[in-house]
Formats: sequence, structure tokens, C-alpha cells
Amino acid sequence: MCRIAVATLLANGVFSENRSLASNAIGLLALVGVAGAASQWIAWRVKLPSILLLLSSGILLGPVLSVLQPDELLGDILFPIVSIAVAIILFEGGLTLDRSELRGHGAVVRNLLIIGVVLTWFLIAFTVHLLFHFPWALAFLFGSIGVVTGPTVIKPLLRIVRPKQKIAEVLRWEGILVDPIGAMLAILVFEYIIEVESGGGFSDVFLVLLRLIGIGLVVGALFGYSLVWLIRNRHIPDFLIESTTLLTVIAAFAIAESLQHEAGLITVTVMGIWLANSKGIRLQEILHFKENLSVLLISALFVLLAARLEVDAVLSLGIAAIAFLFIIQFLIRPLVVWMCTLGSGWSWQERVLLGWIAPRGIVAAAISSLFVLRLDSVEVDAAELLVPLAFVMIIGTVVFQSLTAKFVADRLGVSDPEPNGALIVGANPVARKIGLALKSAGVKVLLVDRNKEHVRAARLNGLKTFYGHVTSAHAESHLDLSGIGYVLAVSRNQDLNSLAALHFRDEFGTSNIYLVNQENENADEPGELSHDLTAYQFLFSADYSYQKLNNAFRTGAEIQQIEITEAVLKKLTAPKTNVQDGGDSDSAGKDIKLQHVESHSVKRHDKQIAELLSTNIEDNKVLFVVDLDGKVFVYNADLKPNIKLGWHLLYLYKSSGTSSNATKQD
Repeated sequence: MCRIAVATLLANGVFSENRSLASNAIGLLALVGVAGAASQWIAWRVKLPSILLLLSSGILLGPVLSVLQPDELLGDILFPIVSIAVAIILFEGGLTLDRSELRGHGAVVRNLLIIGVVLTWFLIAFTVHLLFHFPWALAFLFGSIGVVTGPTVIKPLLRIVRPKQKIAEVLRWEGILVDPIGAMLAILVFEYIIEVESGGGFSDVFLVLLRLIGIGLVVGALFGYSLVWLIRNRHIPDFLIESTTLLTVIAAFAIAESLQHEAGLITVTVMGIWLANSKGIRLQEILHFKENLSVLLISALFVLLAARLEVDAVLSLGIAAIAFLFIIQFLIRPLVVWMCTLGSGWSWQERVLLGWIAPRGIVAAAISSLFVLRLDSVEVDAAELLVPLAFVMIIGTVVFQSLTAKFVADRLGVSDPEPNGALIVGANPVARKIGLALKSAGVKVLLVDRNKEHVRAARLNGLKTFYGHVTSAHAESHLDLSGIGYVLAVSRNQDLNSLAALHFRDEFGTSNIYLVNQENENADEPGELSHDLTAYQFLFSADYSYQKLNNAFRTGAEIQQIEITEAVLKKLTAPKTNVQDGGDSDSAGKDIKLQHVESHSVKRHDKQIAELLSTNIEDNKVLFVVDLDGKVFVYNADLKPNIKLGWHLLYLYKSSGTSSNATKQD
């Protein structure tokens, strides 16, 4: 009995200890998740790259407070988790490499991806070899890691800086495309180091690199083709496409890795490129799923990676780390940009700003942490400095450029003014009429629609368009919102308008989002919205529903533009009287400058101008007011700005004939 009692006590003690350890592990994993989510939220609120807050959280929890020790928490599965996370990041990068989009981004982007990558690689390698005495092989490995920037750090920075559109597009596309290019370069250099340090000769190294590239290309293409075939032929139901794609990526990565170390990273990149350039499949759902996964997986990954950072290792870099940041910021990047923009016609101011902005991001942190785990096993000299130096590069470039780039852009005169452009949800006939009207007044417009015919018609009218769902992850990555300050939801689908309003409320604020009214026969009151969106405003008067505007345009109504002169201003502010009652139609006609939005030269007879003054310029017919700085005011019951001289008025004009016809139609 005593033996049984002792055994029972020991068993209970062991069980309690294991339960305590399990509870502690669960608590730490929950802490990682909370820290990641909080960092993402704070980054969104303060408009900073999320990686900066994620790394700060990890450093605080790890080396500073010693609360989180990833190696103790995850043990042997840390390496597989990091590997799979990096694979998913690179698959996402491959999904953005659409050949049709790449062709339209000019010689500067091409030069940055070829000349810029090679030049940056060599210059960073030479710098770290000189400053930190890295062996040449390790120096070139770090140089390959240092070439990547990434959209996750570029996009928030562009929102703060608001550079000219030409500069913004080059930076955005460089960040999207250089991620997988730099990653594949780093993989090749890394595998070369492993083979050399393991005692392999030149022929062995060559064969390994050949196997690495061959297996990556073949397995990636095979899995990419198979997945596309299954989706295209509807062998996978819609609700399983996202999860099946994720599991296929992991399976392809695992198979390639079993055949050759690091071939899995090339495999998933090739697989992503294959999907991005395949016709007949929709990537929006996959990209959207990737976005949701990134919030969970990527946030946790970088909190864990930062928690492994050793403060002593960072401090051991000394003053050389400051010198390194100075060199890549003020010497390497400007020299690379100068070489890549020769003969491009760029001004020196544009070149300076392009050379100022190159923050390093997620791929640099992930790949450096991934590689150092394997470099430890082959005892490469100075390998322990790889991660600390990579984190110094990331944090240094992100912080410095976030604090200074806006000031530099403003001083150089290459930043856009306050964003006054309009993002128009929909490219239907009503949206096109509104877009043409605003464009004629000098306002930047961008129309977004999933209807190919509507998008094609808008492009034929000379309007800038984006084909796709306005709230998709693809739009999140590729929709250029530089210069945009307003959202005009003009889709016939009010649910889509509501979704767009909710999606963009944090970006633009509810006061800058307008929804077109919809006639709803089932509503208790006319104009009732399909969602509770009381914080948002109607586009124009609530009387102007989409249906009424469409009928008006179909029956000949036009959006006219008028410049506010003294005579017009006097007429607008005076009590309404008919021209026949004493109005001087001739003098008024000479002061009014009318412009049809679809015609370059419009001539009106005095009688027609008199008719406009007497019957058409009224509160319920004014649509937009544009001030001297290009700021747009949507004219409705909630906002009637004090109109000043020189401003432009856009209003709905119906001649006598069209008005009667429209009435009959209504």
C-alpha cells in the first residue's frame, strides 16, 4: 500500500508539472498572438510599417524582459515553423509577378531589378566585409539579403510621404518584384556556402546548385500546373480553394526540401509565379486568404524572431553598425539609383527621393533568421552576426526613412499636394459621367470595377481604371491610392458600396466617403440603405438615386462645368428671378465659361445661357464644387461650401427638351 501511495504521489506530481508546463506554453503562445495583433493595430493607427512594431514587441518580450524564449518554447519545431512561414511569404511574392503588369512599368523598374540588384549585392557585400570582417562568402550572403525591400514596408511609407506618382509607382513595383528575386539569389549563395564549408569541390557545388534550381523549377511548375488544372476544371469547390492552395504549397515545399535542401523556397516562388500568370482562374480569393493568414502567421513569426535577438550581439557591432547604415543610406542606394535612371529623363530631385527610400522588410528578417539556424551547424565564421546586422539594417532604414522621407520630398518639391483625387467604385455609365466631369475639372479619378465591359468603356473614354474587386487583397496590394482623398461609391450594387465604405473608412475617414442613393421598393422609406451606414453621406441630394441619374443621362442630360465669375456669383446669391423679368442675359453670357465634359469646344447661344442661369443652377442640381487648389466638395444637404471667385461648379444640366423627356421616362 505504501508503494502504491508513493507511486500515486509521484504520478500526480509529474502530471501536475506537465500540466503546468503545458499551461505556461499555451500562455506564451497566446502572448505572441496578442503582441502580434496589437502591433498590427498600432502600426495601422500611426501609419507606420507593421514590421517595426512587430520587431519592437519581440525585442521587448525577449531580450529586454526575458518573458519569451522561443528556443525553449518551441524547441526542435522552431526551424520547421520558420521554414514554412518563409515559404508562404515567398509564395505570396510569386503571386504578384504577373507578366502583363510587369511590362507596363518602364525601364527604371527593369534597371532596378537587374542592374540595381547586382550592384547593391556587390556593394553591400564589400561593405560588410570591410567593416565587420565577414568572410567573402558570408558577405555575399548578407548582400543578397540586403537587396530586398518589400511592399509591407514600402506601402505605409508611401502613404506618409505621398511622392509624385512616377516615383511612387517605381518604388511600389520595385518592392513587389525584388522580394522573390532577392530571396532566390540568397538561396543560391547560401547553398554554395553550405557545400563549400562541407568540403565539396567545385563540381560538387555546381551539381548542388544545378539540383537546387532544377528541382525548384520542376516541382514548382508541376504543382502549379496541377493546382491550376484542378481549379480551372472545377475539381475543387470554391469553399476549399484557399485551404487547398495553402496545403498544396506546404506539400510542394516539403517534397522539394526532401529532394534538396532549400529547393523548397524556389519551388513555392515558382508555384506562385505559375498561378499569377495562368488564365482562367481567379486569384482574388487566394490573395484574400493569404492576407488573413499573414495577420496571424507573419505577426507571430516576427515576434518570435525578434525575441531570439541577443542585445549583446547587436551592441558588439559597435560604431561600425552606424557606419554601415550611413553607407547604405547615403552612398549605396543613391549610387544605384543614379546608375539605374541614366537616360530616363528623371530630374535630380526625383532621383534623390528615389535614392532616399529603400527600407528593408520582412523577407530580410525571415531569411537571415532561417539561414543562421543552418549556418550554426557548419560553423561558419561570423555567422552569429548575420541576424543582429540584418535587424540593425531593417530597424535603422525603416525608422530613419519614416522620420525623414516626407520632409525631404517636400523640400525637393516632388511630393503631391493634399490628396484630392476621387476613387470611384464602379465604372458603369453613371460612374463614367461623374469621372469625366471631375477629370475635366483637373481632378484625379480612378474607377474600380469587376465588369470588363464597363472597365473597357471607361478606358476608351480616357479614364484611369482598375479591374478587380475593390476590397480584395489583390486591390490592397496593387491599387494605387496616391493622390486619392475621396471615395465615391457609385456601383449599382448597394451592398458593394456599403462594403467599400466600411473597407476605406480608416483610410479616408467617413466624412470623405459618399454613397449614391438607391431606390428600394421594399424599403419602408425611399432611399433607405441596405446597411446601417448613418455615418456616411449621400452622394449629391438624396433625390438623386442611381436610377434617376442613369435615366437623366440616358435622356440627354449632361454634367456642365462653370467657372464662378462675378456675374455668376451675383446670380447664384441673388433671389431667383426669370431672365424675362429684367435679367441681363447678354452680359451674363459673356462672363460664363461653360464646358461640356466630353467636348473640347462647346458654344451656347445667349438664350440657352440665360436658361441655365434662370432654371438650372440651383442647390438640388449642383453636384460638385472644385476650389482653386483642386479640392473637391461634394454638394449635398450636409455640405454647401461658400463658393468663391475662380472656383468651378459641376452641375446637372437638362435642356427644355431633355427635361420633359426625362420626366416622361421617370
